[in-house]
Formats: sequence, structure tokens, C-alpha cells
Amino acid sequence: MADDKRRGVLFDVDGTLVDTTYLHTVSWWEALRQADHRVPMARIHRSIGMGSDKLLDHLLGAERDRDADGRLRDAHDALYAEYWERLAPLPGARELLRACAERGLRVVLATSAAEHEVTALRAALDADDVIDSVTSSADAQESKPAPDILVAALDQSGLTAERVVFVGDSVWDVAAAGKLDIPCIGLTCGGTGRAELAGAGAVAVYDDPAALLHALPDSAIGTLG
Repeated sequence: MADDKRRGVLFDVDGTLVDTTYLHTVSWWEALRQADHRVPMARIHRSIGMGSDKLLDHLLGAERDRDADGRLRDAHDALYAEYWERLAPLPGARELLRACAERGLRVVLATSAAEHEVTALRAALDADDVIDSVTSSADAQESKPAPDILVAALDQSGLTAERVVFVGDSVWDVAAAGKLDIPCIGLTCGGTGRAELAGAGAVAVYDDPAALLHALPDSAIGTLG
């Protein structure tokens, strides 16, 4: 049940808090190459943040034969898993989560990563003591830019859309938040430019979690607590 008195911050994780965007890009590039799909990395990178179903539609066309999609996802997952032990938080990520918690805000990881990936991401962040709840792909029927994962994050945390801010790194994050009228702060550390994030509707754009932390009192998060 939602608690109207509590406020919180929903965080995307891949490319927002943990430096994984380009690892996913390379893993998808190799998975596609193994299946004889030659897709430029730039196109793949701009698709990261979508769910794998929508990503493959975007890259290979919605009218394609989907019989091989499972093998493509498995290949990506196997390639990406090779990096798990080396995943690293982006500058200031851990400190930003702690600063939000110190303000009395609920800290929610609103990620659509698969459950086994979420474990590796949480280990990289090493901030479980200040995280209130965490979603995974199992919690959303439809992936971003649909808002399902944000709806699940609100439900699990007892928060309402009127009392949260979302932090993400892709235009797909901004689009998902916009469908629920949730203000979205964009970070460029996932590789999407400032102008593109702002053009998609981000209320503010910062370089990385450290930059947002530095500006926290005057940010959209600062007005929550």
C-alpha cells in the first residue's frame, strides 16, 4: 500500500549507477555477429535500455523470424556474464544512494535486468544497507520504454508517482518516466548526450552520479526531502 507521507528516488542501474552500457553493447554486437547479423555498435548502443525483445525488434526489424531470439539472448547473457566480477560503480554512485537515504528518501533500484544480473549489479554497488527495494525483469510484463518496471518499483516500495524522481541514463528511461508523469533526471555517463536526454524530457541532466550528488540540494531530488 502506498504511503503518502514517504518520498523516494527510483534509480535505473545499468549505465546509471554501474558502468555497463558499453559491456552490453559489445556483448550484443558479438551475439549478433555470431548469428551473421552485422549491426554497427553505434546502433546497438543507442538501443541499450530497451528490453531485449524491443532491442531486437529495433535492430533486426519487427517482422523478422523470432525463432532465433532465444539463442541471441542466451549468447548475449553468456558474453556479458564474463564481466560480472569486474563490474564497477560509476563515480559517486554509492555515495549518491547513501545521501538520498540520509535525506529520509526511500532508495529504489528500478532495473529491468534479469534476476541473475541484478545480483551482480548489487554486489558492484555494495550499498544494500540503504536500498529499500529492487525490481528485475520478472516484475514487468513489458520492457522500457513502457513504464511497467516503474509501476512495479512504486508498488514494491509503497511510493506514489507524485512523490518520486527517477534517475536514468537513456531516452528510454525518460520516456518510461514521462508516461507516469514522474520527473526524470538524466545522466550522460551511459553515453547518451545532454541535448538528447533534455530533448526527450529530462528535467535536468548531469554528467554522472558524482555530479548529481554535488548538485543534490538544488536538484529535483533536493526538493523531495
